[in-house]
Amino acid sequence: MSMQLDFNIQFLPDGGVVSAKGFLAGSARGEIKTHGDDVALIVSENPAIAAAVFTRNLVKAAPVLVCAEHAQSTQARAIIINAGNANCCTGEQGIRDARKMCELAATRLNCDDREVLVCSTGIIGHALSMNKIESALSQLEYSDDAAQNEKVARAVMTTDTRPKFCAASTSIDGKTVTVGGFIKGVGMIGPDMGALIPSTPHATLLCVLTTDAQFEKQALQSELENIVERTFNSVTVDGDTSTNDTAILLANGASGVLINSENSAQFRALLENVCTHLAREVARDGEGATKIITIKVLRARDESDAKKVAMTIANSPLVKTALFGNDPNWGRIAAAAGRSGANFDAQNLQIKLGDVEVFKNGEPTDFDLTQAEAVLKNEEVEIEVSLGAGGNVWTAWTCDFSYDYVKINAEYHT
Repeated sequence: MSMQLDFNIQFLPDGGVVSAKGFLAGSARGEIKTHGDDVALIVSENPAIAAAVFTRNLVKAAPVLVCAEHAQSTQARAIIINAGNANCCTGEQGIRDARKMCELAATRLNCDDREVLVCSTGIIGHALSMNKIESALSQLEYSDDAAQNEKVARAVMTTDTRPKFCAASTSIDGKTVTVGGFIKGVGMIGPDMGALIPSTPHATLLCVLTTDAQFEKQALQSELENIVERTFNSVTVDGDTSTNDTAILLANGASGVLINSENSAQFRALLENVCTHLAREVARDGEGATKIITIKVLRARDESDAKKVAMTIANSPLVKTALFGNDPNWGRIAAAAGRSGANFDAQNLQIKLGDVEVFKNGEPTDFDLTQAEAVLKNEEVEIEVSLGAGGNVWTAWTCDFSYDYVKINAEYHT
């Protein structure tokens, strides 16, 4: 991305949630999922502030409601996450269990329960054993060792095939500022996340981000919401918005750099680069995926129209199955754009598969079929759609639909 050049952003080898100064992490096994660690703890050595966005699904898991409540607190110390059980549709007991998870972590850290945020992912509708959570926490050791970046990212996996984590740094006001994080999710991925005020939610997208920048709380929340819209809310595997989708950003100020109106663009570029990398990894690791698809919509009337077209194409089963079969069926792409609700003249529509222009000015081009098929055989495929209606753009990421996607989801509960 151009921002990397503009602000000299450097990705860190094996970077993750403990790459930013003052953050620790660890994981342990509570036997909630069938194998491996399944409880993770991310800790800020000093009180941090938290920004968070949550699923807009009306069916919200207990940890989403409790986490949203605690995220309103003036400071945060830790995030506790379990995998293997979503603690969703579990009634009042689920709420009590989510609060209990915060209490157990707070006791371990000698802080207030409200300073702990909580997330869960896994099967919906099953009670979550607090004995298993407590057992894992009693074994869990946390540190700032770089090995913890992969360890905690792996602990929160469900049907993911690999851990997804990264970190990047840049110089702001002469000091190094770092953003690190991990993400999980490969199915039930069609995030629609935003701020959630509690008085007013299986596989899931969960993301934890850390930074050593210093922020005012409302400014941090605003930065996260804006970046999530362009990254995590623009990635889809199957269009299914989870009951547990959550993204959290902790800022502890350990770098000594206060983010303000003069340097906020530098931090925004840093955060967007990290989130874009993580979003792409979700699409790349989509259930049964054989390729990652980038969809760029150009020349839209406004950003809303650009995103409508990008996400409608990205969520189209007909487009995604054609891509699995390496079939340059541009008609499915044109049809998806047309039903997206965006306002454009079909006579101005242009479609490219990689460098191959397949549709222009309302009719197909005389493109080379073999060349177009060759483009679609790559592990990374780019679709470019120009609407000819304005100057706005949007990028979305998805993957193809393979036979394995059906198999994985047909057998998931058992």
